[in-house]
Amino acid sequence: MIKEIIEQAVKAALNELGAGDAAFVVSRPQEMAHGDFATNAALSASKALKKNPREVAELLQEKLSIDGVEKVEVAGAGYLNFFLSSDIIAKEVSNAANDTSYGSNTSYGGKKIMVEYTDPNPFKEFHIGHLMSNAIGESIARLLEHSGAEVVRANYQGDVGPHVAKALFVLLEKNIDDPTLKDISSAYVEGAKRYEENADDKAAIDTLNKAIYEKSDERVNVLYQKGRELTLAHFEELYKILDTKFDRYYFESETAPAGVATVKAHPEVFTLSEGATVFKGESYGLHTRVFLNSMGLPTYEAKDLGLIVEKQKEKCDEYIYITANEQSDYFKVMFLASKIVFPDIEGKLVHRSHGMMRFAQGKMSSRLGNVVTGESLLMSLRDAAKEKMVGREVAEADAIAEQVAVAGIKYTVLKQNTGKDIIFDPEKSLSIEGDSGPYIQYAHVRAVSLLKKAEGAVVEKAAATASSLLERLLVHYSDAVARAAQELEPHHVTTYLTELASAFNSWYAGERVIVDGKIEEDKLVLIKAVKNILGSGLSVLGIKAPEEM
Repeated sequence: MIKEIIEQAVKAALNELGAGDAAFVVSRPQEMAHGDFATNAALSASKALKKNPREVAELLQEKLSIDGVEKVEVAGAGYLNFFLSSDIIAKEVSNAANDTSYGSNTSYGGKKIMVEYTDPNPFKEFHIGHLMSNAIGESIARLLEHSGAEVVRANYQGDVGPHVAKALFVLLEKNIDDPTLKDISSAYVEGAKRYEENADDKAAIDTLNKAIYEKSDERVNVLYQKGRELTLAHFEELYKILDTKFDRYYFESETAPAGVATVKAHPEVFTLSEGATVFKGESYGLHTRVFLNSMGLPTYEAKDLGLIVEKQKEKCDEYIYITANEQSDYFKVMFLASKIVFPDIEGKLVHRSHGMMRFAQGKMSSRLGNVVTGESLLMSLRDAAKEKMVGREVAEADAIAEQVAVAGIKYTVLKQNTGKDIIFDPEKSLSIEGDSGPYIQYAHVRAVSLLKKAEGAVVEKAAATASSLLERLLVHYSDAVARAAQELEPHHVTTYLTELASAFNSWYAGERVIVDGKIEEDKLVLIKAVKNILGSGLSVLGIKAPEEM
């Protein structure tokens, strides 16, 4: 990448000046009028060289002669701005037009990384948090793949535990032996309410929970299996819509035994307290967590410990967890306990937390039963997108509407720092006139349409001109992807794509692209480059790039 060439040249110049250890960055200026790249190298090196930063910048300027860089300017207190030549920009545009892998890099080459995300629980609905985790996790997985990593997509699902017992308790009581998805959802909501409000029901559900673990009741076993299979199959339908396919499925019923065995094998780490087995996090400045309850059953903590046992069989360099930020303190304790038990895993466990999605009524919870679920939000946006297409001649309108709905949700989730809460506006999420996923999709559709119109046109050479803002912007796609992968922050890509789509729309509005059946070659190449980069960027975000809308 051009950025790397500039970094190497600056590093060499600093070495010549005797400040080779100075830390610096090369990045895109806030305003492109100030150049294509900029560096703070002079400011960083000034202390070591005992010179004024601007003086150091001037010394560096004299030493920097870089192929593809037309000029280097000193700016402000000592920044260096780099302006690329039209030839190198034209070459990058051509590469983007002819190479569908343009923008990929090898920063994670040779690494095997597991990304765990989505994690819905059988017997419960697919809620907003699962939708957010899926959007973020899928994009991070794709960013890492785009950066050369071997990625293992993992999905960890709670198919045992109190939530299952709460649903089965109501289904059994009502003699519903062949439940529908609606039956299961309603039963869980009712069971959760009764568990909190009725001591007898709570005791009965706790007893049922033990029976589920022990598989000691045949009727319970049969109903459990039916409910599990039904909800898991439905999740697969949603994954298909979201364009997600997992490599590994882990279930709490399978990780629980390994977790229990690990806890019992390490009494020096997990100790008895009031009948339960706990990890005393206070000793490390954290908090205590229960791993085995007073009935000897594994809690989420023990099952997560068993999950780590299973995950290590993949022999990955990193294991990334994507969950809500309300679990951040939980994972601090979990990772610490895991590191003590498995010293070799230190530094390999990464928790990437995300905020909450809120509507006007605030935070939502699947337990309450009167909320917007992830699935219902997805379906309502699909219907709204289809309604917007009424009157247009669009082939496969249902499929396009689904892709637009997914884009509306994913882009809204991914366009800001993952740790922040989101205020979701359904209307804005589907807009093709602003900061939205469909806006990017529509720019891609426009590029496709222009290329189709150009198929019968005569291609002509044109006189060389200065590089346009759009052309200069294309050069930065690779850097946006690399930074997003390095920081595990997809918003760097969404920000770039929004700017690119805006620049393309402005360019289109100000240019006569096809005139009298003729198109200039450089314009044709530029449109191809824009189309490829928009398509690649959307794909990295886990969003489809339709050819009509």
